[in-house]
Amino acid sequence: MPRRYAMCRPEHFEVRYAINPWMDVRVPVDRDLAVAQWEELRRTYLDLGHEVDLVPPLPGQPDMVFAANGGVVLGGRALGARFAHPERAAEGPAFAAWLRSRGVDVHDPEHVGEGEGDFLVVGDRVLAGTGYRTAPAAHEEAARVLGAEVVGLRLVDPRYYHLDTALAVLADDDVAYVPSAFDDEGRAVLARLFPGALLVDEDDAAVLALNAVSDGLHVVLPAAARRTADALAARGYVPVPVDLSELLKGGGSVKCCTLELRG
Repeated sequence: MPRRYAMCRPEHFEVRYAINPWMDVRVPVDRDLAVAQWEELRRTYLDLGHEVDLVPPLPGQPDMVFAANGGVVLGGRALGARFAHPERAAEGPAFAAWLRSRGVDVHDPEHVGEGEGDFLVVGDRVLAGTGYRTAPAAHEEAARVLGAEVVGLRLVDPRYYHLDTALAVLADDDVAYVPSAFDDEGRAVLARLFPGALLVDEDDAAVLALNAVSDGLHVVLPAAARRTADALAARGYVPVPVDLSELLKGGGSVKCCTLELRG
């Protein structure tokens, strides 16, 4: 099915602070390369028949390229974002204002919650991450605002600081995830809800293989995640590899750059 996405061009992308284990201020960033890789991702979505709306980037907000964190949209309503780190605080109101300009009914959050970074829509439920960024209280808030069942999952590996780095939604009843990113209770919940899920190995997870976007057939994922691409193809999906290695220096990849606009 054709999808509608929001993206934000990385015109101001850099790594000038470290708020996740992927970020190292000593490692130089090639912004021109980051923009070129991002443009390739945008063209990939357009070539697959999807729509892409562009959020204007704000100067001084280098992580705004990771548009997925700007909220979660379901049925024309959105729970806005409230960021855990002050470095990203200005992004929340900026994304909320942009969504409102598109006719989305946006609820300003009371609790820390980082959009589709930690809220992933799977069919008629929402999987919600916590442990590093999004507060557990935000899960209850999301259920109330979005009118959906919200299932909480605790992340325990700091490399997978958002749920969308540890779990990918493949279809309304299918996901892929790396088990070691979750506590025992979370693994049990995922095994019960998705007994046939694709389990991704540590090596591919470490290149953010699970920071992927699926339209139910095509799965756009990091080019370095070769084993995961092969496993997806074996399950009937069409893997579409994209190189976002420069943006990985900021701790993000395909899904981080992509906010889905549902309804």
